Amino acid sequence: MQKLFETSATAVGGRNGRVKSSDGVLDLEVRLPNVFGGSGGAYTNPEQLFAAGYSACFDSALNYIAKVQGLVISSKVTAHVALIQGTPTAWDLAVTLDVEINGLEETEAKKLLGLAHESCPYSRALKGNVEVKINLI
Repeated sequence: MQKLFETSATAVGGRNGRVKSSDGVLDLEVRLPNVFGGSGGAYTNPEQLFAAGYSACFDSALNYIAKVQGLVISSKVTAHVALIQGTPTAWDLAVTLDVEINGLEETEAKKLLGLAHESCPYSRALKGNVEVKINLI
């Protein structure tokens, strides 16, 4: 296997701190949501960042597979990421992807979803460890 791309980001202060990518393009303050006793407000959190990355990656996989198959589609992917407390000291994630695909019949769209799920690096990384539900909207 050949590494095609690598990037990095650094967090300082955990969920009440700052995250910054190595190139400085991403530079955000993160805060605990209100539900966890944080200040909330106009800040992001790790789950939002994960949802943003997964939705972009899955949409790219979907469009790549469609292109390879000679299909013309338009799509939109919304990732819902839930933080779940498994035990008092262990946390899990659950993901639901709501996917809109225009330009295909339902059967063909569902087949494309399955192929994208097999191809997407986020889906592959989570396989067998995080529950991922995919809804065709």
